[in-house]
Amino acid sequence: MTGLSGCTGLEIASLALAAVYLLLLAGKALLAARYARSYPPSEPSRGAGVAIAQAILSGDPLLESRLRANALELDQARFLWLADTDDPEARRLCAKLRQELPAVAIEVLVIEPAPGGVNPKLWKLDRARLAAAEQIFVVLDDDTLLPRASLGALVAALQRAEVATGLPRYHEDGRWPSRLLCQFVANNAAMTYLSLADLLPPVTLNGMTWAARRSSLERFGLFQPILRCLTDDFAVARQVIAGGGRIEQTPLPQHLETTVEGGGHYLRLMHRWFLFATLLLKKQQALFAALIGLLHGLPPVLLALALIFAAVAASVPAAVTALALLLCRAAILALLQRKIYGAVLYRPLFSELSELLQPLHLLHATLWRRIRWRTRRYQVIADDDFRPV
Repeated sequence: MTGLSGCTGLEIASLALAAVYLLLLAGKALLAARYARSYPPSEPSRGAGVAIAQAILSGDPLLESRLRANALELDQARFLWLADTDDPEARRLCAKLRQELPAVAIEVLVIEPAPGGVNPKLWKLDRARLAAAEQIFVVLDDDTLLPRASLGALVAALQRAEVATGLPRYHEDGRWPSRLLCQFVANNAAMTYLSLADLLPPVTLNGMTWAARRSSLERFGLFQPILRCLTDDFAVARQVIAGGGRIEQTPLPQHLETTVEGGGHYLRLMHRWFLFATLLLKKQQALFAALIGLLHGLPPVLLALALIFAAVAASVPAAVTALALLLCRAAILALLQRKIYGAVLYRPLFSELSELLQPLHLLHATLWRRIRWRTRRYQVIADDDFRPV
């Protein structure tokens, strides 16, 4: 059957799906770029008056270099390194770096493992809160580098909000699992965290990097009431919002680099992230969940269908549609990445494959509710009901 213009139904469907996809993508990119462009400037900070809490777990070959880089970059901060009693390698590494960097204030807290049903990261952060004397408390993952400019933005944001959070940028190691993970973050981080920041208050934060005043931690009762919540970033955000606090999203990046050991490790990471996303969406009102589904869940499906219809049509107009779709997509992503990160992170094939895999990751997370989180395995029933297995 041919349409009025002489195109087949498949060609028209591919064109329509491509147009809707690009409209959504361009709209999110414009909103994200506008937010970043209008964000108030701030002075870089070397960490004076800041306590930086990092939950440490050995096993990643990059761990030592990331911890050292942060200590040298933010040499005026006080670092609280939180190691487990049953992780002798982490304790050895922390002690070594503390001795090598005598000019940096580093305190190593050795902590008993969290009881069953308690979030191990929140368990450690609660101990760090008690040990922190500084007015500003920063949570930083042990695989994340926090530049001075990004810390300065977090500190400045605390003049306007109770909690400030950052924007992740992932660095790949050249192997295909790492490249896929990098492209997932590059495709989605700015679009997810920044596109609605001018329109709606954040409902969660980037758990890899966030900051709060110590008085705010006390005001919101962090972290005791949420110790049994699996999604620490979302749990902190809920606690802050419920207490009448405000979260501010900063557009300056923090740099993540984690060794992805292979395809299985990549799948476990994506499964955990998507499972956490389903827990977040279940706590939202129906209208907001539908908006998130429209902006972030629908585009990968549109992209896949547009390319499938074009391939099945196997015609010149369909090929032109597919090529134009991929070129426009690449251009939108590259322009936004250059604006946010100062560099183009887009990589052909890996970027497209990463997005096309998202519906499968979501299906996996929906059907299989058991996760492996570092050294532990949990059966996840709800955010506040996860059981060691």
